[in-house]
Amino acid sequence: MRYFNALSIKIILGAEYNMSLNWQIHKNKSFLLGAVAVLMASGTVVTCPAHAETVMQKVKRTLVLTAGTSKDAIPFAYVDSKGQSVGYSIDMLVMIKEQLEKQLGKKIQLKLVQLSPRQRIPQIQARKVDIVCDASSFTWERDKLVDFSVSYAVTGTQLLVKKDSTLGTPESLLGKRVGVLPQTTNEQVIRKVQPKALLVNFKNRDEAYIALQQGKIDAFASDGILSEGWLQLQKNRDAFKIVPDRPFSREGVACMVPENNSRFLNTVNYALIKFMQGVVNGNPRNVAIFDRSFGAKGTIFINQDLRDLAIETMQLVIDSYQEIPSNDL
Repeated sequence: MRYFNALSIKIILGAEYNMSLNWQIHKNKSFLLGAVAVLMASGTVVTCPAHAETVMQKVKRTLVLTAGTSKDAIPFAYVDSKGQSVGYSIDMLVMIKEQLEKQLGKKIQLKLVQLSPRQRIPQIQARKVDIVCDASSFTWERDKLVDFSVSYAVTGTQLLVKKDSTLGTPESLLGKRVGVLPQTTNEQVIRKVQPKALLVNFKNRDEAYIALQQGKIDAFASDGILSEGWLQLQKNRDAFKIVPDRPFSREGVACMVPENNSRFLNTVNYALIKFMQGVVNGNPRNVAIFDRSFGAKGTIFINQDLRDLAIETMQLVIDSYQEIPSNDL
């Protein structure tokens, strides 16, 4: 085929132009191949339009916000007796969805996808989900892979143990079987405070709770507030306790989003700060949402001291940003 094309050009244009034309064709091909190589190296070749879209563009096109969450992170994100995903982080996702609707001027569907801790970041990177809100904590290592919103709650690593257990200090964990969920900050914290603890991995929290009850592990390391959430739902709650009183770590709970999506992240932060500002200012709807998870009749009851601490934490966050106008709350 190449011979036919060259011969045709030679006949039409004359032999004297053949060398010049071949050189020009070669030059153009080289330019095109070079341009393609540059585009491929920079990742801008449009081989998969979905990955080229920002989250905001995707939501505007599909009118769907796909959110990763958990099924057993009480009170943040869990499945209730009716099989519905509920919790404090789910309420935050509703706030984010409503803010997107306001900005885009269209109704948005919130699609929830249940993920295990180890699935969260890979699913965000693969753009299978637009955001993850469950009980995720900020770490610098995770921040290299995804972007974090502002923190809308604070937690820390503690141990769930049986009532008669003497565990509670780093020294007491030497050689003890401590249950963890892989790739969580709880795992990292226990490795740090007691490198000689015997870590036992579980796929989910329910498996760990059962193992603890059966005596297969000596403790389960988790966010203290999540252990408290499980404990308050148990009939034999007096058979367990949470130690130590002061958590091994303090961590901010935040949402995770794909990197390089600043406009979407701005929307997420605006929605979260607007919610927290409403709680601090006594907005009835926002206070009711907070109390649904942490009030006297909420999923987890927290005493007045802890409630005041939660409000103070919100105040610290919102003080770092420009005040949102009252007519937008």
